[in-house]
Amino acid sequence: MTATPTRTLQLVLHYDGTSFSGWQRQPDRRTVQGVLEGALARLCAAPVAALGSGRTDAGVHARGQSVGVRVPERWSAVALRRALNAILPHDMWVAAAHTMHEHFHARYSATSRRYSYYVGTDDAAASPFRRGTEWALAKPLDRTALDAGAALIAGEHCFRAFAVRGTAPPDDEHRCRIIEARWRDRDGGLVFEIEANRFLHHMVRFLVGT
Repeated sequence: MTATPTRTLQLVLHYDGTSFSGWQRQPDRRTVQGVLEGALARLCAAPVAALGSGRTDAGVHARGQSVGVRVPERWSAVALRRALNAILPHDMWVAAAHTMHEHFHARYSATSRRYSYYVGTDDAAASPFRRGTEWALAKPLDRTALDAGAALIAGEHCFRAFAVRGTAPPDDEHRCRIIEARWRDRDGGLVFEIEANRFLHHMVRFLVGT
């Protein structure tokens, strides 16, 4: 039997994570990977694995998640993007699709990941129109202390204390290289921006909360 020729593509995916139980496929749960693979299987008439550059937690949004897929060669990047956007739910969108070399790996080919955590500090932070995209703290914060804390994060460190227990046993599995960590002002509050080679489960949430 002759194998069907395939094409390796990179999908640049945007999604609103509000109603997803994270990225990773899980039984009986709505996940980004599960929904995307379901749409790909429908179009390709065969199972298609979707490998993301990282795994976002439940409720986390993404703008530019890199996803690698291998599909039948008849699908061009342009055609697959158009077809996916026609059947994906309203909270997912393929912003771009690119043809890649066969050894492309969304996780290992990525050089870094960037996470933005929004904090609402004004009275309107509790508005239902903002609750899905920020932490509604609704009180002022000490910016000097926040900046000092962010400065300590840069570099390579063990973040065991900022990970969900049991997610990675040895200390070296908790090490992350932080390229940049900073706070910036925005209308109605602040944004914590952090770029790293990898993140642990709930790591950014714990850093911001601390």
